[in-house]
Amino acid sequence: MDVIESLKLNIQKAFLALGVEVSLNDVIIEHSKDTAHGDYATNAAMKNCRLLKMNPRDAAAALIEKLDQEGIEKIEIAGPGFINFFMKNDSLQPVVRKIIESGDNYGRGDDKHFKVNVEFVSANPTGDLHVGHARGAAIGDSICRIMEFAGYNVTREYYINDAGNQIDHLAESILARYKTLLGIPTEVPEDGYHGQDIVVIAQKIIDEVGDKLLKEENPIPFLKQRGMELELDKIREDLATFRVRFDIFSSELKVRSNNAIIKELEFLKDHVYDEDGAKVLRTTDYLDDKDRVIVKSNGDYTYFMPDIVYHVNKISRGYDQLVDVLGADHHGYINRMKSALMMHGYKPDALEVELIQMVRFIKDGVEMKASKRTGDSITLREICEEVGVDAMRYFFAMRAASAHLDFDMNLALEQSSNNPVYYAQYAHARLCSILEQGKDIALDLSASALKENSETALLKFLANFPNAVNDAAKERAPYKITNYIHELAGLIHEFYTECRVIDRDNIAISSSRLALCKACEQVMKNALDLIGVSAPTHM
Repeated sequence: MDVIESLKLNIQKAFLALGVEVSLNDVIIEHSKDTAHGDYATNAAMKNCRLLKMNPRDAAAALIEKLDQEGIEKIEIAGPGFINFFMKNDSLQPVVRKIIESGDNYGRGDDKHFKVNVEFVSANPTGDLHVGHARGAAIGDSICRIMEFAGYNVTREYYINDAGNQIDHLAESILARYKTLLGIPTEVPEDGYHGQDIVVIAQKIIDEVGDKLLKEENPIPFLKQRGMELELDKIREDLATFRVRFDIFSSELKVRSNNAIIKELEFLKDHVYDEDGAKVLRTTDYLDDKDRVIVKSNGDYTYFMPDIVYHVNKISRGYDQLVDVLGADHHGYINRMKSALMMHGYKPDALEVELIQMVRFIKDGVEMKASKRTGDSITLREICEEVGVDAMRYFFAMRAASAHLDFDMNLALEQSSNNPVYYAQYAHARLCSILEQGKDIALDLSASALKENSETALLKFLANFPNAVNDAAKERAPYKITNYIHELAGLIHEFYTECRVIDRDNIAISSSRLALCKACEQVMKNALDLIGVSAPTHM
């Protein structure tokens, strides 16, 4: 058991001794940023003072009296009732053994028995993934990694929009390129797709079936199916390169099969009224600021109607929560969809939406707006090739999804401490190098010789990793992991500067410091993996 878990249990028992039961999850322990305020702090007394029928400071004093103070150097009451803990060094040292013995599982939470479906990317299968999809892919995948590591049961889902006009336009565009490649010059329809990738697909189809389609009366159904398959193959390949995987690819056509939309309209009929020939859903009865048209006056469905069917389909599969990772232009979408789900009896928080703001790519001080190769939008593949997957994943994760991001490509390639991903990876590689140099020295997992301030700071910070994971998972905030990584890298570099790790004349302290290096290396690796970034052993 690490020091934070011990403090939580200690506080819970102290409350029990005062006649009050509190959940362990309600006891929050925070890592103190300023050592003058101790090593850890809790607001437990303030939060539960009403249960004790005391003011916050008196509740804190009563709680301290009941605490087991073994391993604690000093306890202070601060401000309106915060409790600050100053720990003895030997209470912090056991975290080294726990980390090394836990390995890749250090920081992993217990099974929360909570099923979450995270839908992200879901780009139309009509072209290459571009940089507009890249940030959503990185943040969506990082959310999944973090939540899974924290103990949630996570399903990653990609929604294929294969029921709309865009797939018809794809097939028509492929047919035009197919004919042109076979010597029959044909213009791509104005509302078709003009990218070079359509030419490549048309050539693949020629390689597969030759000129057979020229003899068919209506080749469009085949081209819709095969074209979409080839586009999805490319998307899967690009996502795999970007270290993003999906558990489920859901087809809109399949979701809409068996008259699903008609059945949903029948279910919602008590919430629908007619207006000028259109059918309008009373979403203002719930969370929305205005009612929403679901069937146009001409009988066509608005995009909202099949989306309701899709979300009802998702949540009916047994998930406790749906998380949608969408572009910032979907802000008005949130409350209307929550309202539709509430009509089915679900709570508002059954759906959470993470909105991803725009990203600008800056190179040599100038915004990149088009691909050098095609003159069109920059593809995900191009940026990966130019700056590398690690830099892209880290840079996208290190800002809140709701914040605009300027991606400095020059900085992403810079090998200096100014580049945050290089700074973190260099710390990991440095630790690996030290461990290699000292591989003949046995590790002292008790870490009993660690006394210096920089060593103590690392011990406290390493012990806080499980808390950082839980916090990032609850708030679906990958940037909290990059913040942790950056601070850990700084503490590692500070420790390396202040402490001589390998001292052949003092094997005892070297054994403890090498064990600390191993613990730091493991936590850095675990943290980097949560945002899909590699942990190199050499740089």
